[in-house]
Amino acid sequence: MPKQVKKNGRNNQVSPADQKKSTITFVNDDKCSIKSEESSPILENDEKTVIPHSGKKRTYEDEEAGGDFGLEMQKMLEMFGADISKTLSTKKKRLEHFTQLSLKTTGKKVEEILTAQQNERTRLQEEYCKQAESVFQQWENDIDKIKEQEEKLTNLFKQQQKLFQQSRIIQGQRLKTIRQLNEQFIKSVDELDKSHINQQNSLQLELKKEMALLQKRILMDMVRAVH
Repeated sequence: MPKQVKKNGRNNQVSPADQKKSTITFVNDDKCSIKSEESSPILENDEKTVIPHSGKKRTYEDEEAGGDFGLEMQKMLEMFGADISKTLSTKKKRLEHFTQLSLKTTGKKVEEILTAQQNERTRLQEEYCKQAESVFQQWENDIDKIKEQEEKLTNLFKQQQKLFQQSRIIQGQRLKTIRQLNEQFIKSVDELDKSHINQQNSLQLELKKEMALLQKRILMDMVRAVH
């Protein structure tokens, strides 16, 4: 509190030591800073307060202005927080969109490759079954013919022996054909497996690239969100 000076019947004078006053400036957060300044006291009537020139009393308008400033700061902080939440929500939605799009594209590619592989296997198996069935059908027909010839040529041994030899040759050819078809089928299956493995490796590489690109986008979005 500033000192109070009373009249003594003549002009009051203040010593230089009394001219150095400690003024207290209050701020909104109830902290105060003390400043030592040179002030010229103003002497008025009896029991008047000496107010330094540099000192300033807090008025109702100052307190109201301080309260308005606090409200403005609070609103500004709330708006800033809302902007951050909105930005994070937008980034999250973009990330979810990128992830869903990448998964959808990858799933479509995988489904197409698996379907193509299944179709190739089915075509190869159908072709093999068709050829093998044709050979077996011919074989069965040959056997039926042999039986008929055996019944007819029971009394003709030589002719039967010759026919038997011919039958053996034919059966050997059929067996050779079956072996060739079997070897060709195994070879085709091996080549198809190698081709499918290469396709799967290529797909894995594409998936790794897609994941790397997705991670890069995520990192870029995070960096943008931070800045």
